[in-house]
Amino acid sequence: MFYQYLIKPFFFLFDPERAHYLLADLIKFFMRIPGVPVLFRWIYGYEHPQLTRTVFGIEFPNPVGLAAGFDKNALLIDEFSNLGFGFIEVGTVTPKPQDGNEKPRLFRLPADAAIINRMGFNNDGLAAIKQRLQVRQSKIIIGGNLGKNKLTPNEEAEEDYCLGFEALYEVVDYFVVNVSSPNTPNLRALQEKEPLRHLLIRLQTLNDEKPKPKPILLKIAPDLSNDQLDDVIEIVMSTGIAGIIATNTTLSREGLLSADTLKNEQGGLSGKPVQNRSTEVIAYIHQNSNGKIPIVGVGGIHSAEDAIEKIRAGASLVQIYTGFIYEGPGLIKKINQGIVQEGL
Repeated sequence: MFYQYLIKPFFFLFDPERAHYLLADLIKFFMRIPGVPVLFRWIYGYEHPQLTRTVFGIEFPNPVGLAAGFDKNALLIDEFSNLGFGFIEVGTVTPKPQDGNEKPRLFRLPADAAIINRMGFNNDGLAAIKQRLQVRQSKIIIGGNLGKNKLTPNEEAEEDYCLGFEALYEVVDYFVVNVSSPNTPNLRALQEKEPLRHLLIRLQTLNDEKPKPKPILLKIAPDLSNDQLDDVIEIVMSTGIAGIIATNTTLSREGLLSADTLKNEQGGLSGKPVQNRSTEVIAYIHQNSNGKIPIVGVGGIHSAEDAIEKIRAGASLVQIYTGFIYEGPGLIKKINQGIVQEGL
């Protein structure tokens, strides 16, 4: 209630991107006050043996994670670890720092409990993010979401992903190959069957040469057809990568209630409008792989019921992003409590 009636209305007065950084600064400030981290863990944390699960070889204390994009520069790992997350995904990270697309590039759609973003992989680059992960205090599980620089042609994209893998190998617990963002020109072409197969084989070959291979996941768009999903299933199983994150943001604007000036903004749509399609994709992959592919479900999770729906559809883990913004940090605890209550 405190978040819904005081915190959220205050931050929603500001431009979304400015509000994001203001919130980050405030969290950092408060977490430096003695006793505050313990208080946050007491308020938002929820531990239960039933929540622990091992997925692609990693033991997660609970199945609720923070999706990539929220802490893309790994600036708040220690702070967010006090909010009850089971894991945090940083990035998308590109080899070189880049500013991303021109502002404004982040838009709230309150009538739809949604967000449109066209950030364009703005990030501080591999070197800076690696250094931050090396000095973090928290032992929370970290995923590294990898992308290519905007100016890297698709013919050379594999090199960018391999650079990211090598740079972050020692500081993350798993990797995510992001070829599904709609905000980098031509990036989604890498989801086509042969380019995707070549990229994943290249990364898995690098991975197999390591003394302790790390799980590599593929993040896919919700806009893929069933034929394309069949290709994805075949490629994931044949290349031996660890799993799929379903799904990224959508280009669809179907059924939105918001004004045309908002819903016609370019970029990827996240939040409640993508909920059903994301769950459909999860169920399709789970059923057509005979449950052999671990799935991280993300898209439109704004309640415990939304998360449970994705788990029942076949997701082993879930991630939140837009729901975290609209519902607040209490959402993490509610989801974990709901999972325990449902015996999942």
